[in-house]
Amino acid sequence: MKAVVFEEYGGSEVLRLAEVDEPHAGPGQVRLKVMAIGVNPADYKVRRGWMQEFFPVAFPAIPGSEAAGIVDEVGEGVTGISAGDEVLGLMTGAYAQYALATDVAPKPAGLDWQTAAALPLAAETSDRVLDFLKVTADDTLLIHGAAGVVGSVGVQLAVTCGATVIGTASESNHDYLRSLGAIPVTYGDGLVDRVRAAAPQGIDAVYDATGYDALEASIELRGGTTDRVVTIADMRAAELGVAFTSAMGRRFGPALTDYARLAADGRLRVRIDRSLPLADAAKAQDLSEAGQLRGKLILHP
Repeated sequence: MKAVVFEEYGGSEVLRLAEVDEPHAGPGQVRLKVMAIGVNPADYKVRRGWMQEFFPVAFPAIPGSEAAGIVDEVGEGVTGISAGDEVLGLMTGAYAQYALATDVAPKPAGLDWQTAAALPLAAETSDRVLDFLKVTADDTLLIHGAAGVVGSVGVQLAVTCGATVIGTASESNHDYLRSLGAIPVTYGDGLVDRVRAAAPQGIDAVYDATGYDALEASIELRGGTTDRVVTIADMRAAELGVAFTSAMGRRFGPALTDYARLAADGRLRVRIDRSLPLADAAKAQDLSEAGQLRGKLILHP
């Protein structure tokens, strides 16, 4: 099968499209014929070696942590899933024509392949973070990177539970955040003052979905405490005493089933920036690293 591989840490030039052996479903696994792959910032961070503490890599490695596709092999012990089922989920080695997964959800008929591939990581991450922060209807939640795919799903989940949401984003994304129910604030110098003006009642919890030096401002807005501040992207978290959270084997299939239905019904929005062929994986990761995207990047095998 064709897959994107890298055999050392480095820039996007270490990625190459190669012919590799097909994986086969072992106990507890299903194999997907991949139809669409979600590209995430973690992909280039892992490739550069910046996340070795959390995501060690065995070379040669195939990037990618989420995809949607058609089940074509079912391993021993798997129940409720059959060959031919259309599914979406979290997995490793997603940048390929076939990938293995242990935790998937059925793809509703009304959900297109692109959105299905864009949803798993954003839904799992925001579901986990809001649960970690114990966000309630009484809270004012600050989300850094609120217009990104992960952040915007976080906005929608928090708004649905009744929280007041302040979202940092570039000014070009402010109307989008308003449409999701958030109060937009421009990031950069003066952020603390702008957030305080937007939320004079104070900030109860902070969700950093960017990793772009927002933690110091977050701690200041929390009155100097790191309590109820969490990041999914800033590797300085431990140094600053801030919680860092990752999925690390959490099973999410049942909850993802519900989120997929919401997306199919138009009640959970996921923006797609563009789709590229698998051979353009390096370009996709470069675009992801450069930022300023208006939604998710999708690869198609």
